[in-house]
Amino acid sequence: MDEGIPAERHSAVLESKRDATQYRILVEIAERQPAVSQQEVADAIGLTSQAVSNYLQELVSAGYVKSRGRGRYEVTKEGVDWLITQTDSLQAFASHVAEEVIGRVDVESALATGTIEAGDRVSLTMRDGILHAIPGETGGATAVAVTGASAGEDIALTDFEGVVDYELGTVTIVQVPHVQDGGSHRVDSQVVAEHAVEHDLAATAGPEAVATAHEAEISPTVRFGTAEAVREAALKGQDVFLLARADLLSAHTDKLRESNVTYEVLDATVANE
Repeated sequence: MDEGIPAERHSAVLESKRDATQYRILVEIAERQPAVSQQEVADAIGLTSQAVSNYLQELVSAGYVKSRGRGRYEVTKEGVDWLITQTDSLQAFASHVAEEVIGRVDVESALATGTIEAGDRVSLTMRDGILHAIPGETGGATAVAVTGASAGEDIALTDFEGVVDYELGTVTIVQVPHVQDGGSHRVDSQVVAEHAVEHDLAATAGPEAVATAHEAEISPTVRFGTAEAVREAALKGQDVFLLARADLLSAHTDKLRESNVTYEVLDATVANE
């Protein structure tokens, strides 16, 4: 017995070939009665007539089946009760598998690049920091679709194989002085603008940083929760340009170092007038 599943959640019908076959025979008789022949049952479950005959003898002895003569049978009340008990056990086991076993299987989401049917194996790639599923097995990393999707729709994936090939992003940081130290007025907006265009997205931390972005005509993608967001974007292969107020800088660099993300801090400040 599988040690990972509690005994009360196992089904005897699944553990014993004999019980499983008897269960199937009783179901076939109950579905077709009154007076079902053993040949009809044999044809339905794919066994020989002799094999079914042997099982029927056991079922008759147990009181689950009654012979009506001429090789015909029907299920007794005791047989129905046994079927109900085993069916309840099967349902409990199936619920356990669906809710607690399958539910624990790793499922990730991605964007479909084309039409994908549930059960298809797809290739994986990282685009713009988002995992994409490509119909067919053309890449080194693949997964199986749990759900179907059309191009541009989200899709659930499992059974991952291989590694998605992409490089981590880098982070370029410009430290912006606190407003008491001159704030955005101490930053060369032209230098900021020139460096920003080389990156996939821009982020700002602090009002002074937002003002600096405005002066450099930059529209920041990230303004809140920037330490986590910048690290996550870099881990997804995005190059990030970060404007951070001086006292918020260490919170970002600590996160980046923890994740081995490469970063550099640029000096774009100008002298006090």
